[in-house]
Amino acid sequence: MKGALVILAVLVVIGVLIWAFDRKGRLQMRRRLESADDTAPADVTDATSSGEGECCGRHAVCEKTSLSPLTDEAVYYDDHELDRFRGREPESYTEAETEEFRDILMSLLPDDVAGWSRSLQVRGIVLPSDVRDEVLMIVGELRSKS
Repeated sequence: MKGALVILAVLVVIGVLIWAFDRKGRLQMRRRLESADDTAPADVTDATSSGEGECCGRHAVCEKTSLSPLTDEAVYYDDHELDRFRGREPESYTEAETEEFRDILMSLLPDDVAGWSRSLQVRGIVLPSDVRDEVLMIVGELRSKS
């Protein structure tokens, strides 16, 4: 019986310590975010305060759901073969080419879809209309969860 009480006491102490460290970490994170907001350049638009729906790119949520390129740097998602479609119009893709885009889209994690779309834009590749609608749906779902 004493052994069970000792184990219970140890578990309670560990639980309290974990709770305290987690709370301290959250407070530190909040302070860092507040100080980052205070030191941000005045010309950066913050989507949460402006109401314009633009994303500043400083937040993880913005990076996951923004379809506008934040930089001119292309990030490849194991899709180098898509570079051959640079400069094509969305209506000009064949069904097989559209399926090629769709296959890559379906292989991505939902959090990577917006980044993939931005990368294609930077590379000058326009998505087929059907695939673009699917990308918008996936990103819309991510935004609603955020």
